[in-house]
Amino acid sequence: MATLHLHNLLPNPTSFKSPFSTRPRPRSNSVRCGGEATQVSSSSETNRVTVSNGNDSLDICRVLNGMWQTSGAWGRIDRDDAVEAMLRYADAGLSTFDMADHYGPAEDLYGIFINRVRQERPPELLEKVRGLTKWVPPPVKMTSSFVRDSINVSRKRMDVASLDMLQFHWWDYANPGYLDALKHLTDLKDEGKIKTVALTNFDTERLQIILENEIPVVSNQVQHSIVDMRPQQQMAELCQLTGVKLITYGTVMGGLLSEKFLDTNLSIPFAGPPLNTPSLQKYKRMVDAWGGWSLFQTLLQTLKRSASKHGVTIPNVAVKYILDQRGVAGSMIGVRLGLSEHIQDSNAVFSLALDEDDISSIEEVTKKGKNLLQVIGDCGDEYRR
Repeated sequence: MATLHLHNLLPNPTSFKSPFSTRPRPRSNSVRCGGEATQVSSSSETNRVTVSNGNDSLDICRVLNGMWQTSGAWGRIDRDDAVEAMLRYADAGLSTFDMADHYGPAEDLYGIFINRVRQERPPELLEKVRGLTKWVPPPVKMTSSFVRDSINVSRKRMDVASLDMLQFHWWDYANPGYLDALKHLTDLKDEGKIKTVALTNFDTERLQIILENEIPVVSNQVQHSIVDMRPQQQMAELCQLTGVKLITYGTVMGGLLSEKFLDTNLSIPFAGPPLNTPSLQKYKRMVDAWGGWSLFQTLLQTLKRSASKHGVTIPNVAVKYILDQRGVAGSMIGVRLGLSEHIQDSNAVFSLALDEDDISSIEEVTKKGKNLLQVIGDCGDEYRR
């Protein structure tokens, strides 16, 4: 592959400034990257998309089932109930599951689930199931054996010969070992132990460096919601130039972007729904940084008007708005397996089309909020402050 010279395409990310625009822009089906076309194409099914870089490709469901909630802080997970719930999601077409090595039993649950699919479901469903996991190592020396041994743990837990996607996270940019790790991961991909290599919570500057080192990442998983539009600034510009796609989490803000929190006043003790999960607490802090609860209520009221017009819910509008943004391949919705389900609601996203009035009314509110790129920093910086 030809050497990439992205610095000739994009200004230094530390000084690069993009207009803070949230309006969806037309997507290109092919983006050239170092002389080779990087394809991102929607299948005939509107709920699936293929992300690729060079010879590496993977098709996924555009609404992903996020499994952070299996880590234990949302309530006790019953193994059998969780696996049964995963089967129901897959049967309904929501067949892409996102997990991590540190999400409690998530990888083990996937291993049990995929064996059930192999034994009890037709081959056509098995072909559509995807298991995306993350590797979040300590910033130690990244030797080939260390990387291989770590990835083998996930392969064993998930009971697969080859991981569909390995999304890599790195805590400390001052330690350049992330490049060594990614090169070893690329070697494992070439050996067939990983199908696609991806990133999670990397900023624009480091993504640029990674691509210049000819590491064929297909996506970067980042926090992205109507409130947190940081990825549509520096990151989206680079993604448009290179074809790397975004998989988003926090898109419904742990449930804050829902009817449950509409017309509530959290400043009065016990007046509103409790913020009783790690995700609700996390994204309430994001609301505070963005513009506060009063402005957030205005946003919820605006989303509710669009939702009522289209016969859907606030989370549907919130997810569809982000799916329509530049560079976004898919968005995560957390699943509380065996505790609650939102299969029908998630599938409603695929038939929803937001019109110009919806988009304009949303942007009329969001422009009143703070630019979180200036408040927090680029994608993933909230984990490195």
